[in-house]
Amino acid sequence: MMFMTPHILKNLFQKSATRMYPLEQREPFERARGELAITVEDCIFCGACARKCPSQCITVDKKTATWTLDPMACICCGICVTACPKNCLQQELVYRRPCTEREQISRQGEIRRRPRKVKPADEEKKAA
Repeated sequence: MMFMTPHILKNLFQKSATRMYPLEQREPFERARGELAITVEDCIFCGACARKCPSQCITVDKKTATWTLDPMACICCGICVTACPKNCLQQELVYRRPCTEREQISRQGEIRRRPRKVKPADEEKKAA
């Protein structure tokens, strides 16, 4: 008991070593890797992010232009952000709030068609 008394007294009069997390949050560090976000208007739904993701939490459906993320499986490594050719994925500085139910983040984009290239022979026919 004599060995514990100084530690007990020290802990009673010092500031708490932990935070009450949801109520008290600290500022994120510079270059922190937080929640994954997408700018779906810029996405071409190539699926590079889904192929490179080590935890396989991203699903891309090119036919329906749907991008889906399972945030509970995401390990916030940032590999998908670097793999994106259009730079439409970002990692925000905020972290996801604690949740009690499993949810999926799904974003619906538009299917874009590439414009057809007009051949020079076709232009001559149209001009005539």
